[in-house]
Parts: sequence; C-alpha cells; structure tokens
Amino acid sequence: MTQQRLQKLMAAAGLCSRRRGEDWLQAGRVTVDGRVASLGDQADPDCQLIAVDGIPLISVREPRVFLLNKPVGVICSCRDPQGRSTVLDCLPHQERPGLHPVGRLDADSRGALLLTDQGELTLRLTHPRYSHAKTYRVLVKGIPNALVLRRWREGLQLDGRLTRPALVRCLRSRGTSSLLEVELREGRNRQIRRVAELLGHPVIDLQRVAIDGIHLDDLAEGCWRRLDAREWAYIVDGNATRSMDQS
Repeated sequence: MTQQRLQKLMAAAGLCSRRRGEDWLQAGRVTVDGRVASLGDQADPDCQLIAVDGIPLISVREPRVFLLNKPVGVICSCRDPQGRSTVLDCLPHQERPGLHPVGRLDADSRGALLLTDQGELTLRLTHPRYSHAKTYRVLVKGIPNALVLRRWREGLQLDGRLTRPALVRCLRSRGTSSLLEVELREGRNRQIRRVAELLGHPVIDLQRVAIDGIHLDDLAEGCWRRLDAREWAYIVDGNATRSMDQS
C-alpha cells in the first residue's frame, strides 16, 4: 500500500471521521513508528506502525456497510441505558462489533438506515455540506392543497432558520389522509414531523425509502442486507447520484 494521509487511514479503519482524525492529529494523539505525527503527515500501514493513544491502528481490509429496514420502536443507538431495543440488536452478534448507525431515524419512524464501520461514509452522509438526498414516504392527516405543498417545497422557519428547499409531491389522497413523497437534503431533528405539524397536516406514518442512491426496495421490515462496495463507494468518492426531479 502506498502512503496516505493519516486522517484518511483512521477513517478507513472505522475509527473516526476524517475531520475527527485531524483533531486527533492536532492534539498529538497519533504516532507513526513512535514519533508524534502532525496534520498533513502520511504513512504506509503495511510497513509503518500507526497508533492512536498508543493503540495500534488496525486497517480494515473489507469495509462493512449494512442496510437495515428499521422497525418502529427501535432506537438509533449502539446501546440504550433504558434497555430499549437498538438497531444493533437487529443484526447477528458476530456482525455488531465496530458498527454504528449513520445518522438517525426517530424511534417512531421506520425504514432505511445504514450501519457501518466506515467513518468517512458516515461523515459524507451526515455533514450538511455534502447535501446527500434522503427520500421518505409520509402519511399525513388531511389533504394538503397546492399552497401547502409549495410552502413545504420552498422552506419554512424552523428553529429560527429557513429549511432548505425540498422535493414534495402527493402520491395519493384517500379519505382523510394523504401519502406524500418528500426528499430532503438536510436532517434537522424530527424535521418532517415538525414541518408537517406547522402546515396543519400531522404525520401518521413516516418511512425512509432511500438514502441517496441506496433504496430500500423489497427489504422486509426488521431485516437487513450487507451492501456491496459498488453500492456505496460513489458516496465516499464524491460522485453521488442525482435525485429525482421535482414533480
């Protein structure tokens, strides 16, 4: 293996994001062959000893990324002090070490969630500057009219800031409820539920069906599958697929 920047190697090992790795380098927590490393240093993990806080860095040769169809009531955390079921509980014991959920999905929401040991993938999908799209099927009370949908698309004030433009379309209206498709490029706390409430159409059910180009498809609720690197590598490489055009 050729020399690479240390923060990239730490992220590839699933230890942290590149940004966090830079912080660790600046704090003097990283050494190469016993010498304290600096930001910008490179190393070859095949022939040099890289350590963080004195613990050797183990390079992960086969990155792991799992797609989970999270059920309602399951917590997006590695552990829960209240003893509630977490997303790691949905996977076999032998697969759990080193994994963490990528972002969050409310306990009362369901659908697509990624779990990985790759810090760089987590950074790319959770940091606002990368603007990766996430698509939801949202069942709301009532029948939103054209004005409501336009306000949602253009953005509303939430916590003193305007939400980013969203793609919103009505898939069907039936009786006293409507099924919407919502695509966001940001992820504020309970954003869809709060916006829907502000617009007078509270959420009945919320399911995330896609994370950028990774789709839930026919994966059953509570089930998971391991993703092939070809399914997610484009996100880390910065060549994300384009989302649907607004209807």
